[in-house]
Amino acid sequence: MFGSNSYLGQNNDPRVKEACIQAIEKYGSGCGGSRFLNGTIDLHVQLEEQLARFFRREAVIAYSTGFQVNLGVIPAITGRGDIIILDTHDHASILEGCSLSQATTVFFKHNDMKSLESKLKGCGKDAFKLIVIDGVFSMEGDIARLPEIVQLAKEYNATVFCDCAHAVGVIGEQGRGTHSHFGLSNDEVELMGGTFSKSFASLGGFISGDSDTINYLKHNSRSFIFSASMTPASVAAVMKSLEILENDPQVLQNLWDNTHFAVESLNNLGFDTGATETPIIPIYIRDYEKTFQMSARLIEENVFVNTVVPPAVRPEETMIRFSLMATHSKAQIEEAINKIHKIAKEIDVPLNEPTSV
Repeated sequence: MFGSNSYLGQNNDPRVKEACIQAIEKYGSGCGGSRFLNGTIDLHVQLEEQLARFFRREAVIAYSTGFQVNLGVIPAITGRGDIIILDTHDHASILEGCSLSQATTVFFKHNDMKSLESKLKGCGKDAFKLIVIDGVFSMEGDIARLPEIVQLAKEYNATVFCDCAHAVGVIGEQGRGTHSHFGLSNDEVELMGGTFSKSFASLGGFISGDSDTINYLKHNSRSFIFSASMTPASVAAVMKSLEILENDPQVLQNLWDNTHFAVESLNNLGFDTGATETPIIPIYIRDYEKTFQMSARLIEENVFVNTVVPPAVRPEETMIRFSLMATHSKAQIEEAINKIHKIAKEIDVPLNEPTSV
């Protein structure tokens, strides 16, 4: 499995599974309602407190999915006359959240700070401006240029919301995300959100920030108010997964050891891995038919990767998305890459001159 977002590989960790079992035995399989009615149990409160301590934020609330975070937060804090500024590669959930807002949405070129500044210059001086970005971009594996974004936000009086879905548990101190990776303070990145369905081996999402903002969202974010709460097993899985991450630094080290090994191996064989800086490794095929051929042949070889084609990317950027987990062995990575290389030669995928990283 080289197509999973379970970066820490904890979906099958016996400790996580046991925590889920215990939660089901105590609380049952679901809560039977929304957080506002009968759907809040002590586990939800404990999880939010645990996350607030981990991310060193004043407060956190947990949503039923990561998608619902962006669907609920963005329209709750923006309205008519406000301006939302997005990177062109932002996740679909961010776009859907913007579609529910009465604010104006504008886009800047991917990770292009000149483009971002030109959009900020075009905004009214007194308008509320919200810059929403992915902390790690889910297809290309590159990291948002957050320090420069923060600097521009200060210059033009904008607020920054960073979606760290693919950053939490991957980059930053103990996997605390993109702002931690760059050593930025919580005051500089006012809102930070994410999901539990990747590094935290579960289902759900969260938003973190100052107490007043989080309290406001609790009472105004429709996807939080009108959705059934996270199941007890889902909550327990996140809590145990986070506990493992905090107490076992080797987990994160394994992920990065695997990442460096894979990137070096692919580059040495001449594959184009783009601008990746993370365990998400795009292997560019740049041909629609050959991309499908590659992924289909790999399935026959018992290697699963993600096929990325239009409309997710432009036709000339088709790729297979090769993602690492902390639990992969070097032998598994080597076997998969050797099969990718063999098939690439058989179907005439252009390769670069081999280079070392």
